Amino acid sequence: MYDSPLPSMLVSSVFGVMGLAIVLALLLFIIDHVEPIVERLLGGASFVEWLGGVIGRKTKRLRRHRENAGDDASLDASTEALLSILPSASLIVDDGLDVVRANPEVYRLGIVRDDSIVNDAVVDAVRAVFATGGRRRFDLETETPQWFVDSSGAGVAPGGDRGVRRPNWLKVTVGRVGERFAVILIDDVSETVRFAQIRDSFIINVSEQLLGPTQALGRLADDLETGEPNRARILADAREVRTTSNHLNHMVSDLLLLIRAQEPIVPSAANRLNVMEQIRAVTDAMSGRLEGLGVEVNVEGDDSLVVNGDGDQLRTAIGKLVENAAEYSPAGGCVGVSVKADDLRRHAVIRVIDQGVGIPKREQPRIFERFYRGSEQSGRTADGVGLGLSIVKHVALTHHGTVTVWSAPGQGSTFTLTLPLAR
Repeated sequence: MYDSPLPSMLVSSVFGVMGLAIVLALLLFIIDHVEPIVERLLGGASFVEWLGGVIGRKTKRLRRHRENAGDDASLDASTEALLSILPSASLIVDDGLDVVRANPEVYRLGIVRDDSIVNDAVVDAVRAVFATGGRRRFDLETETPQWFVDSSGAGVAPGGDRGVRRPNWLKVTVGRVGERFAVILIDDVSETVRFAQIRDSFIINVSEQLLGPTQALGRLADDLETGEPNRARILADAREVRTTSNHLNHMVSDLLLLIRAQEPIVPSAANRLNVMEQIRAVTDAMSGRLEGLGVEVNVEGDDSLVVNGDGDQLRTAIGKLVENAAEYSPAGGCVGVSVKADDLRRHAVIRVIDQGVGIPKREQPRIFERFYRGSEQSGRTADGVGLGLSIVKHVALTHHGTVTVWSAPGQGSTFTLTLPLAR
């Protein structure tokens, strides 16, 4: 026969009640002796009141935290929905100027870095909106940060190099969203501005260049209309007409190439190009010209590299670099063209190296400007119009790449065109 467990349960319960009573007695004893001390420390407030206040404050903080978390959650959802439908770059910041949500474009445009606004004009506008309300609208010019353009470091030559500027022309609108947040809308109008600049340059420079051929034609007509034309003078005028006409044709052709180089490139399966094939096509087409200059071109590199791009634009850019290298090299010189991937295999790095006169350091920041011609000119380069390197620059930009130069007088030049590899 088994013993019933009921007596043991009753004994345990009795001892449990006795233990709880002892704990309560000790607690009351401590409160009785501690309460006078607490009252003196708290300026007359009782221990129970103080304890209730602590619990109340913690409850309020918890409720506030939950309310704020609810606000943040709803803000997150609305922000994500807003960013998904806005065509422009945008970001939301709080009243402490901390970035809450940001479209990735704001990093490329040089507005935000490491979750902080780095442009003073935008910071001032946000502070003004928080202080006085309303909205602020203004135009802003920034530059795409170099760390964003080429984080791999491709294209950097020993001793430093010079690259192209990447200006961004923006229209910025800043307004408040509630009491704690501000929204910043950024409309990137860079393509429109660049196209307008090219158009204006085209009109101005074509108009100026037309004066040379028309004046030469006028002199030729005057000589032919005289009763006794001077054959030597007529021949001189005819040569001037031919020279200025060739110069004008060259300039118009380059300007048309420059305009076409403004068209953005969207990577797709239809525009994948093998880099070495494009380079060999350029050197084969230029073989007669290179032979006439007495310059040899050596091509070497990785045959497997593929980029997304427009074949005509890339061949034009590579051709301009090779042509420049050949024209500025002495007869019997050699031009090297190399192709390889960068260390992270994210970019194709095309280098064109010559043995020419080099470019003075003071002129290097300007060589990618339209119509800029350096001081080191020769008979080979006399017909140039100063658009070749500008075309290269715009082809690099539209292909999401870079172009840089390293050069020193008497040591030649190295131009580096870096393009993202196709994924």
